[in-house]
Amino acid sequence: MLRSGSILILTLVCSALCVAAAEIAASNQVFQVNGVVVEVAPEEKSVRIKHEEIPGYMKAMTMNFDVLDTNELAGLEPGDPVTFRMTVTDTYGWIDQIRKTGPKRNDPPTTGPFRLVRDVEPLNVGDVLPDYTFTNQFGRTFSTSDFRGRVLAINFLFTRCPFPTYCPQTARYFMQTQQRLLSMTNAPTNWHFLTISFDPEFDTPAVLKAYAERYQYDPERWTFATGALIDITAIGEHFGLVFWRDAAAGGFNHNLRTVVIDPKGRVQAIIPGNQWTPEQLLAEIQKAAEMK
Repeated sequence: MLRSGSILILTLVCSALCVAAAEIAASNQVFQVNGVVVEVAPEEKSVRIKHEEIPGYMKAMTMNFDVLDTNELAGLEPGDPVTFRMTVTDTYGWIDQIRKTGPKRNDPPTTGPFRLVRDVEPLNVGDVLPDYTFTNQFGRTFSTSDFRGRVLAINFLFTRCPFPTYCPQTARYFMQTQQRLLSMTNAPTNWHFLTISFDPEFDTPAVLKAYAERYQYDPERWTFATGALIDITAIGEHFGLVFWRDAAAGGFNHNLRTVVIDPKGRVQAIIPGNQWTPEQLLAEIQKAAEMK
């Protein structure tokens, strides 16, 4: 009798696990994508590819893709045309089944359309952030100097970016850090988040407000901003942010930067890429809050 009961329990557990696995698989989106290899980084389990438009999901752009198995990268070189399978979930994305489709191409590097820029100096830890003026999600003008006396965490994105480990991840990590700070009894209280869009043509204050609400933002603690492209470009270039629109494809090519400014307006930390965690951001904010 005991044996029969154990078999029944195991059967029910296995069935539940199979159902859960099927639900997870069903939530994945899978695409077949074509592109050209730009850079191979097996030590980072990553490959940078200039990919074609993915209909119904993403415009053509150049971006880094994670691979789960570095054997996928064996033999790949910049210029190789490839086809690959891209899988995305709500919070992660990766590629596999990478296959060369022809001889190496030597395309000249592409440049974005001309835009007016300001000559700015790179900022390092300890440097003071110059003052910039932007427009928030309510259509109100503000200056970065308005946040003096508070730790200011800044990130950059555009709301139409769909890939889960790019713009959605940096917004999600800000949301999780905000939640931690609001729930901690010993957390600093002098902090604010600032998310700046580099797509001012589309990301109007109304669009930014709707996007902010998706990430459960507290408007007293988190501002979403747009503004003049020359100012958005300038503040980003201080920290190594690079973005440009692919005129032919209609999408953006960009990297990622997250910045922490201390209460006196000095740079506390510049965090490149997406290989950071909410815990690391929280630690930088706590350190910055203690700066004198």
